[in-house]
Amino acid sequence: MRTRSGTAIAGVAALAVAGMALTAGFEPVRAHGPTRQKVRESIEINAPQDKVWAAIRNFQDMSWLPPVTKTTGEKGNEVGATRQLTLTGGATVDEELYKYEPDMMSYSYRITKVDVKVLPVTNYSSTLTVSPAPDGKAKLEWAGAFYRGYPNNDPPPELSDEAAKTAVSGLYKTGLEALKKKIESGS
Repeated sequence: MRTRSGTAIAGVAALAVAGMALTAGFEPVRAHGPTRQKVRESIEINAPQDKVWAAIRNFQDMSWLPPVTKTTGEKGNEVGATRQLTLTGGATVDEELYKYEPDMMSYSYRITKVDVKVLPVTNYSSTLTVSPAPDGKAKLEWAGAFYRGYPNNDPPPELSDEAAKTAVSGLYKTGLEALKKKIESGS
C-alpha cells in the first residue's frame, strides 16, 4: 500500500530517471560568457605630484599617449565631457569623462565607441591617479576594467580575454613610459 508521500517520491524518482534518459549522451550546457577583466599599471616619475598632474589633468589632451595623433572634444573637464582620439593610421576612439576629482588628482572615463580591431575590448572604463611616492617622486597609476572584444563563448584568439588584457596592458605601459620620459626630460 502506497501512502501519498510515497506516491510523490515515486513520481519525482520517475521524473529524474526520465530526465537522465533524455539527456544521456549529451554534454552539459555551459552558459558562461565573458568575465570582467582588470588591468592596473603604474610608474614612478621623478617629479612632484603637481607636475605629473599638470601633464595629465586636461581630459581634452592625450598628446602624451604615443598612438594618439589628435584629440578633439567638448566640455573640458566637466563630468559628461567627451573626446575623440584619432590614432596613428586614422582609427578613432570616443570617450566620456564620468568622474573628475582634481583634489584627489584623479579622473575616470569610459570608451563609448571603438572598433574591436583597434582595441579588443567592450564596456571599458579607466581611471588615472597621481599619488605621492618616496623621495619627492610621484606615482601615476592607470587602472582599467573591461570585457573582451567578443561577447559570446569561444572567442577568436584576437578577441579573447588574454588579447584584451595584453592590448590594454601594453597601451598603459607605453603611455606611462612616454609620459615619464616627457616629464623627466622637461620636454
